[in-house]
Amino acid sequence: MPCDITLGRIEPCKDSVSGLKNCYFVNFGKITGVTYNATNTDVIDAVAGTALNAYKYELKGTNSLDQTITSSRENGTTFFEQSLKLNLKKLTAVDHKQIKLLAYGRPYIIVEMNNGNLFLCGLENGMELTTGSITTGTNLGDASGYTLEFKGMEKVPANFIGVSLATAGFTVVSGS
Repeated sequence: MPCDITLGRIEPCKDSVSGLKNCYFVNFGKITGVTYNATNTDVIDAVAGTALNAYKYELKGTNSLDQTITSSRENGTTFFEQSLKLNLKKLTAVDHKQIKLLAYGRPYIIVEMNNGNLFLCGLENGMELTTGSITTGTNLGDASGYTLEFKGMEKVPANFIGVSLATAGFTVVSGS
């Protein structure tokens, strides 16, 4: 049966760190194909496409990526909901325009963790900006910025990217 598991799992060492370091937005439709690792189809080694610009957003603080598994015995279905929550400090006219474009589109999002792992979210369907807020704060020390939540529904969890973004085929574009 193709659903049989093939490995066990030992308790890992306590040498891991959590949190998100960066996220990269890639315009939907630009990825035309992926090459998976020869020994692990959950890992991407290369992407094909045109104008594969990955727009880098540096992250600090309370940002998270969660993937929820939903499986139904009655329907015989399983899917994975990817949820990315971002808190971006400071309001600017330039960011305002980009946030608006993110809300209109459904980009692929590459998430880089503090431990170096890279995940490609929304590979088939893209990620939708489903909710967010633009806040000025009330007091001098309050947060002023953007709170954004992206969601995607996919057949599989977000794939690991097993190589650097440049090696995979992306051109990283940083902000000013």
